[in-house]
Amino acid sequence: MSYNRLSNGDVNQEGSPIRHVWNPNLYRLQQEAPRPIMVPCSIPVHSRPQYYGREYHGDMSHTEAEAIVTEEGAFLVRRSNRNGGCFTLTFRFGGKLKHYKLYYDGQHYVLDKRFDTVHDLVADGLVTLYIETHARSYIELMDSISCYETSPYVTLNKLKRRAVIGCNVSLLQAEREASQISGSDVADSSVDIDFSKPHNFKIHTFKGLNWCEFCGNFLWGFTAQGVKCEDCGFSAHCKCSRKVPSDCLPKLKGVRGVFGLDLTTLASQQRSHVPRVVRRCVEEIERRGLDTEGLYRVSGFAEEVEALKLALDTDGELADLGPEKYDNINVIAGALKLYLRLLPIPLITFDAHPPLIEATKKKTVSEQLAAMKEAVMILPPAHYQTLKFLMEHLHRVSQHVDTNKMTSHNLSTVFAPTLMPSPDPAKISGAMYGMALEIAALEMLITHCETVFR
Repeated sequence: MSYNRLSNGDVNQEGSPIRHVWNPNLYRLQQEAPRPIMVPCSIPVHSRPQYYGREYHGDMSHTEAEAIVTEEGAFLVRRSNRNGGCFTLTFRFGGKLKHYKLYYDGQHYVLDKRFDTVHDLVADGLVTLYIETHARSYIELMDSISCYETSPYVTLNKLKRRAVIGCNVSLLQAEREASQISGSDVADSSVDIDFSKPHNFKIHTFKGLNWCEFCGNFLWGFTAQGVKCEDCGFSAHCKCSRKVPSDCLPKLKGVRGVFGLDLTTLASQQRSHVPRVVRRCVEEIERRGLDTEGLYRVSGFAEEVEALKLALDTDGELADLGPEKYDNINVIAGALKLYLRLLPIPLITFDAHPPLIEATKKKTVSEQLAAMKEAVMILPPAHYQTLKFLMEHLHRVSQHVDTNKMTSHNLSTVFAPTLMPSPDPAKISGAMYGMALEIAALEMLITHCETVFR
């Protein structure tokens, strides 16, 4: 599969208050990259350095290494007499043998990146080579085709930035008024307020899965994947960070929120497989909205959905979702859909998508359900538990079809573009065209959730 013309996948979903902001294509490339396979040395080796394990084979020529490093991703460490007795890392990539001088200063390295083990170094190298091979032209253009005004950073933090700036303006104005009363010699109040501050970017090793907040693309690799502002937390590729304007707002560092965060990372932070934002919204919808006609199909006002997003991001479980604050239940439903739409990795992951589609093609319902049970087991625990929770909720929604007019088919039509975007980059458009199989699969999950998730 060629990724030289990668799609941004950022077309609006009909009725959505916000578009997709993350591009998962580079993440999928990392998942496709070959995995490191150590070629262990089976004979005793004299003078083995203490910082190498069984991957070290001692004195070995290029020809000898080629004879045993046969699998894609296979690697070993050898001493090469041709290079003055230095250590050489040899591994196979793209059907060819690669050789690099290997160094150790407390950590293993070939160039600038440092690793605790040779295995980690090879894993990072294989991913980097694979992505550069399959997406070289896209990477070269990546920052030039991105727009800061529509970046994930601005999109996700729109209201938060407005609130922080408004607070700063109010404080400065209050200081000026106080100084005028006291007669202190301070800056003239007629001077324009300027909060421009350069970001304090530093090379950063991100734990888990992370995306560039400027271009929306995956931060690939396992160490030093990009940079992070130490003052506000803005994360970006090194190249992208050069185009970020001087608009650092340190106060944003403490309110990063849950929207746009990888589900597994959030589950680890909250120590709960089902995110609290999902539980809160579902509980409120089931408490007072199951009989609402067009539930999930009718959109709430975008401004109110954004306001609720800000409340859930900043206040978490303490956010007020009650009817006094949000009398329109479609606002709660809209916030839930927005949360799911902003997941960098969709709830039904790209690994589980193909087997679920294949399951719908089985001849009988019993065969379809058996295949679906196997397919959902591919999901990471947080994705599995959240999908189970959501499907059970949508099943209960469909049981009120007489009043809300939302059948399981109607619900699957609404949620399919969000929960099951196509793994094929050429098909990522956010449109309903060509999603018949995804809709059918989701309808089966809703209708038969008790059987599939038993």
